[in-house]
Amino acid sequence: MTAADDDLRFFPYETPYPNQREAIDRIANSLGQARDVLFEGAPGTGKTLSALVPALAYARDNDKTVVITTNVHQQMRQFVDDARAITRTEPIKAVVFKGKAEMCHIDVGYQECQTLRDTTRELVDTETDHEALAARQEELLEASQEGESGAAEARNAVMDELDELEEELDELRGGNVCEYYYNNLTADTDDFFGWLFDDVRTPEEIYEYAEGQNLCGYELLKEGMEDIDLVVCNYHHLLDPMIREQFFRWLDCDPSDVITVFDEAHNIEGAARDHATKTMTETTLDAALDELAGLDDSRAEPARNVIEAFRDALVVTYEDELSDYERDNVGEHWEDVSVANPDARDEITLAFLRLYEGRGIDTETELAVQLGRTLDEEYERAYKDGEATSRAECQTLQAAQFISTWMDEGGELGQHPMAGVRRNDQTGDVYGRAELYTCIPREVTRNLFDDVYASVLMSATLRPFDVTEDVLGLDSPATMAYGLAYPEANRRTYAAEVPALFASERDDPATQETISQLLGDVIRFTPGNTLLFFPSYSEAERYHSRLSVENRADEPFGTLILDESGKSTEDLRQRFVASDDAALFTSLWGTLAEGVSFDGNEARTVAVIGVPYPRLSERMEAVQDAYERAYSGTHQKRDAGWAYAVEIPTIRKTRQALGRVIRSPEDFGVRILADKRYTEADMGKYSVRRSFPVEEREELVDISPEKLKFAMLNFYTDHEAYDGAPPEP
Repeated sequence: MTAADDDLRFFPYETPYPNQREAIDRIANSLGQARDVLFEGAPGTGKTLSALVPALAYARDNDKTVVITTNVHQQMRQFVDDARAITRTEPIKAVVFKGKAEMCHIDVGYQECQTLRDTTRELVDTETDHEALAARQEELLEASQEGESGAAEARNAVMDELDELEEELDELRGGNVCEYYYNNLTADTDDFFGWLFDDVRTPEEIYEYAEGQNLCGYELLKEGMEDIDLVVCNYHHLLDPMIREQFFRWLDCDPSDVITVFDEAHNIEGAARDHATKTMTETTLDAALDELAGLDDSRAEPARNVIEAFRDALVVTYEDELSDYERDNVGEHWEDVSVANPDARDEITLAFLRLYEGRGIDTETELAVQLGRTLDEEYERAYKDGEATSRAECQTLQAAQFISTWMDEGGELGQHPMAGVRRNDQTGDVYGRAELYTCIPREVTRNLFDDVYASVLMSATLRPFDVTEDVLGLDSPATMAYGLAYPEANRRTYAAEVPALFASERDDPATQETISQLLGDVIRFTPGNTLLFFPSYSEAERYHSRLSVENRADEPFGTLILDESGKSTEDLRQRFVASDDAALFTSLWGTLAEGVSFDGNEARTVAVIGVPYPRLSERMEAVQDAYERAYSGTHQKRDAGWAYAVEIPTIRKTRQALGRVIRSPEDFGVRILADKRYTEADMGKYSVRRSFPVEEREELVDISPEKLKFAMLNFYTDHEAYDGAPPEP
């Protein structure tokens, strides 16, 4: 099977990677059928171009727009490079889009920006009308002086209109406007758009260019998105329903004329869940009550009834659930408080119903929403007219809408009510929030995939495809998977037969000694840097400490670097790759397990220690329960809840971690899974080997921990990787 030349006209290089022509052809065929695609490809598959090339070809021929999206900053830079390469072969109009917050020149919020836009446009429109009337009165004055009948009377009428417009202009100029957007509307922007489409420009380049011209690059970019071939953007432009609606409006096309391409698509599940989850803090509820105090409006009392009862219910609930010790130890980060009940509504709702003393929750909540909208419109007018220096957010509207959603949706499948607490770092007080946690992301994603023409979802870890299809709400997508195309001789993947690192076994001294010895061998026999992934940051710290003690001068391990939770990883990553004998200890659930490339000696060996299941928090258990009820019977190997929510995401993260090494055809390295559950040993229901794709299972070589150093020595010696004499085993 070969790709048609027409589909390859956007391919920017002379020769595709192995399997790339086939992938392009299969994606082109699927797009011709308006069919979604699940595309798993290991490094070296050329996933981005395999998806973009046929998508752009189909879009060009059928008047569609391609939107490629990622949640990884490094990958967005790669998209820009690929788009630039494409436009050298086949010119395309492409824009790279980021959120307003990252491109605003005056650093205002979303609502303020909207108001400034409206006020500025009204000012420019009024100035335009004034100029037209001024020109008209000049014409009428000349006609009157020449004795033309009726000219003087007509001019008087125009002068009256001019007086009115001048008063209006004085008011508008005294209000809040945006100088940058004003220049967009009044200056000649042809040079900007000529520059913009002369190449593929990054948001940073657009910001700098626009700043130099005193223009708003963000608004110009939105204006330039019409009749575009390719848009590069972040996940939230598509996964947030409200932003998505605006985004398609900026594109000036119907969703059915959009082809979406999602990179790192295994992350859509979590990102969609985050976008769907709704929260309301105690401080916002207090602010809403302050907003309502003394308000002369018949709807104020019912609004206070509802909001005050919900606020008190939240406080009563988390205070009842927290012990004195727990309250004293609340920190600056949100900590979950359980409020859900298995057979009834949650504790916040039950307390709300007990505390509420009004004429009817539904009626008074609706009145609160109506009042909130009225107040929000007043805040809009005040900012627009310059009576306020900033655009106030209506706390009543936010609170009332949240309470309405909480009562309407809190008992539905996949919605998990929660509370949270944190300590105010300024006052030291503990305060709470209510949260409606969305467990099933397809409630967000299904509408998106149904509405657009077709979608290509690509990742190195999308399998099992049926689970991805279920979780995201896809309808019979085409599926394709391509493993590592690089020479098998350049890699070894070992399953080390160390004890199964169940949580209950991790404190065993003998187990710790076995793991420490294994890690020492792995680091010592790696000619370059070593990446070590653990189930948690605490486990990474444990073995970093143990090996630091054992890092003797006669048998040095090199530089041992510890990644810690909550710390920035970029400086740490730079320090790691600048070394040639470092070992990095980190959590598999941190930011270095995916979306980051380590080339050559930057990371020769990668090891995953244990089966790094996530901590089974209430959130995870809620997702597991929701998946069990939603998909029970769908998955044939395990119960759906455990498989969908825990095991499959864990194995995907493990496979992502293994993919940090061997990033090119010339690269080589060793990959290690250290836990008996990865081996062919009979571990019953605890075995995870079968959760890997079949071709990856076939590459796994079981090995005893004491023999691993010999296997590594032989492999790296064969590749002449040691600088000087290899270490003595």
